Amino acid sequence: MPDLSGRVFCHVDKNAPLHASCPWRLQDERSTHFLVVPGSAISAFSRTPGRLIFAAVNLPFDLIALREEYFTKGLRRIDLDPDPIKEFGIWFTAAVEVGISEMNAMALATVAENGQPTTRMVLLKGYDHDGFVFYTNYLSEKGLHLEKNPRAGLVIHWKELERQIRIDGIAEKVSREESARYFHSRPLGSQLGAWVSHQSDVIDARRILEARLSELEERFAGQEIPCPPYWGGYRVKPERIEFWQGRPNRLHDRFRYTRRGESWRIERLAP
Repeated sequence: MPDLSGRVFCHVDKNAPLHASCPWRLQDERSTHFLVVPGSAISAFSRTPGRLIFAAVNLPFDLIALREEYFTKGLRRIDLDPDPIKEFGIWFTAAVEVGISEMNAMALATVAENGQPTTRMVLLKGYDHDGFVFYTNYLSEKGLHLEKNPRAGLVIHWKELERQIRIDGIAEKVSREESARYFHSRPLGSQLGAWVSHQSDVIDARRILEARLSELEERFAGQEIPCPPYWGGYRVKPERIEFWQGRPNRLHDRFRYTRRGESWRIERLAP
């Protein structure tokens, strides 16, 4: 048993504010305990049904010892739907039922003209057999990338389910009608924000944004706010979709769907 003298033992509530003795917390509703050593060393452990977490980390630089073991039920080929969009729907429904916060958040990777990949988070706003939809400013960095190279990658990670979905495909703009319909479903503040922000441009101070907001609130007072011509949706038409399920000993289950005309080939991949 390690010497606990001079150490702080605390229970971490994911909703509690950060404290100097507990500089970070897991976003997990299950019981997690942190054993904090004054200075930069921190150890953490948690024993919950189906989950074991242990870490001995010298923050902020040593991440080598931070790891988590997975004990969830495995993924079998026989359990997969032949249609990856239907399988995605099954997984997404499970994420909704668990109550994951912003379960539609996903990483979007694009590639600049010089070959440099760039990633950022966006929100999934629709999916069907035509593809996966998100909305943005077409003049933003991601928009300019996609204008030159429409190939895009999406990743959705649900830690609570120990699952990940990767989607690779071609992005194309949705119709102006579809963009306007979604735009007008947003809160008024978000509609104004789309006009206020010249996304990815360099600005000197936040007051510039606040001044534009005040100006536009007066300009559009009492009338419908039009969808900006430079704002709208993209639909990523998938060519490959991979479903990943965490398993013990890093021997995860991975299945990749690859489009073959109107059908899909399913292959198990080594973890």
